[in-house]
Amino acid sequence: AGAGIADGRWTARRRARLLASRVEPTAVLVAAAAAASRPPAAFLQGSAVGWYGDRGDEELNEEAAAGSGFLAELARQWEAASAPLDALGVRRVVLRTGVVLAREGGAFARLVPPFRWGLGGPLGSGRQYFPWIHLADQVGAMRLVLARGELAGVVNLVAPQALRQRDFAGALGRALGRPALLPAPTPLLRLALGEMADVLLAGQRVVPARLLAAGYPFRFADLESALADLLAADGKR
Repeated sequence: AGAGIADGRWTARRRARLLASRVEPTAVLVAAAAAASRPPAAFLQGSAVGWYGDRGDEELNEEAAAGSGFLAELARQWEAASAPLDALGVRRVVLRTGVVLAREGGAFARLVPPFRWGLGGPLGSGRQYFPWIHLADQVGAMRLVLARGELAGVVNLVAPQALRQRDFAGALGRALGRPALLPAPTPLLRLALGEMADVLLAGQRVVPARLLAAGYPFRFADLESALADLLAADGKR
């Protein structure tokens, strides 16, 4: 559930679609849980680190305050849609996820081609933090949350290595053996994408405090190992 955040310019109609495609399916599941003779023991609520807004160098654990902007408001309403489960005694876990790096689809599939062509580089200033997680750890963390009944509330699903976007770009260039020197300036991104440029230009220095406290063993705690795994899978360099 959830229309793609970066699949089109954020017109008023598109923003409404992004919101409805998240809130409405969540409300349907909540209603089903409320009507069930035996409500589910746990409910994993999708969300995103966009909830924190554009926060610069501030370190953000699960206790950090909400941010501002469309992405933050989108996540706020999405999370609120599952709040009625608390009154039913259902263990509700809100998963605030960073950029998921996977071999197929998602952001990674869009990021790699320009770098392979030697056209990659930092986005905007490159100083903004780029919270990420390997798909294997996204799934592993969700399995941990399901198994650990004491975990409830917000859990940040990001890798423990906090990187600025320019460092991410440099690491991807090195992994591909290509230069990563061509920046995409902020004005150009704003012109091309409008408000949707916030997806690329807003930064959150998010830390997975609750996963670390729970002892989750990250398979890919650093970007270099994650890129090696993802790029080795398709054999393309």
